[in-house]
Amino acid sequence: MNALPAEVDRATSDAFFDTAPAFAEFEKVADADNYRPLPDDWMLAAADIVNSSEAIAAGRYKVVNMAGAGVISAILNALGRRDLPFAFGGDGALVAVPSSGIEATRQALAAVKTWVAEELGLDLRAALVPVTDIRADGLDVRVARFQAGPEVTYAMFTGGGASWAEREMKAGRYAVAAAPPGSRPDLEGLSCRWNPIETRNGEIVSIIVVPQGWETFAEFQKVISDILAIAGEGGQGGHPLPAQGPAIPLVAKGVGYEVRAVAAGGRLRRRVRIYLETALAHVLGRLGLRAGRFDPAFYRADVATNSDFRKFDDGLKMTIDIDTERLSRIEKRLEEAVAAGHCRYGLHRQKSALMTCIVPSPFTRDHMHFIDGAAGGYAVAARNLKAALSS
Repeated sequence: MNALPAEVDRATSDAFFDTAPAFAEFEKVADADNYRPLPDDWMLAAADIVNSSEAIAAGRYKVVNMAGAGVISAILNALGRRDLPFAFGGDGALVAVPSSGIEATRQALAAVKTWVAEELGLDLRAALVPVTDIRADGLDVRVARFQAGPEVTYAMFTGGGASWAEREMKAGRYAVAAAPPGSRPDLEGLSCRWNPIETRNGEIVSIIVVPQGWETFAEFQKVISDILAIAGEGGQGGHPLPAQGPAIPLVAKGVGYEVRAVAAGGRLRRRVRIYLETALAHVLGRLGLRAGRFDPAFYRADVATNSDFRKFDDGLKMTIDIDTERLSRIEKRLEEAVAAGHCRYGLHRQKSALMTCIVPSPFTRDHMHFIDGAAGGYAVAARNLKAALSS
């Protein structure tokens, strides 16, 4: 029997991101031709940590990152797919979901809220925002696919809709309530096995640059191109990780947070397993050996390739490793653009970066790695941006 038109439309809508064309040169991130409008029947799942500044001040930013990545992990697992547009924001996350997955997404968000409160001691705010409501207010959600690696693509968002959804969430609208006490999301694959990544060039800098108005977007594109060109002069675009990837640690400092992603009854077994796997990978890496299908050198290189140290989420976001001279030139260019009315920006310096990951399997190449500054990163850069906007 042939599929009914409504079923065909639903299938086409569900496959939106997976069938959208991808671009491989990040410098094209501000090219409007790379973006496609999100289908009307989709929604944006938005979440962030309330009062993240307090957690940062207490030195808990790795926990904050874990909560943000947990939102993405829970929704991808709940819908059983990896081909959804999402953006990691340090102290929160955004995931676009089709109409067929809205109820499962609501349940996942509710469970993550409870998990974050009970296991991480943080307050997660969450909302589900219809794309139609965003467009009714005159904005849009347009999405592009950046091909970071052979099997990993990251979504880029433009049109102002993602920022609108975040503002509505913070105003208390479209809220998702927490699940009953003891509820837990499926966080299989959520990993926190990398220690802080120290700067090799001078400073790890988290930068957020947004257009002052969509009517000046053409000038904003030039600003983005100039910043990316300066950051790229040192090779790898300012990537905090070396091309060969980070060294696999003997003991990962974030193991406790990963253990809390599983049910209490299996935590000791999970902790022992993580320690054994990490120690084995470390030894194999030091000796240059493989174990079956696992090649530490190959895996490390993929970690660097698959990392989201640059993204576009209604503005450019980067966490880069850069020297003082190039950073000064970037700041000078940004100040010129601010004076010309083309953009606003927030910036935060630190000496190391953090990496939180979603690793379905160490034997496949579709593992994803979220990069942020280790001392506040995007959260502090966003706070500085907010101050600039207010002034």
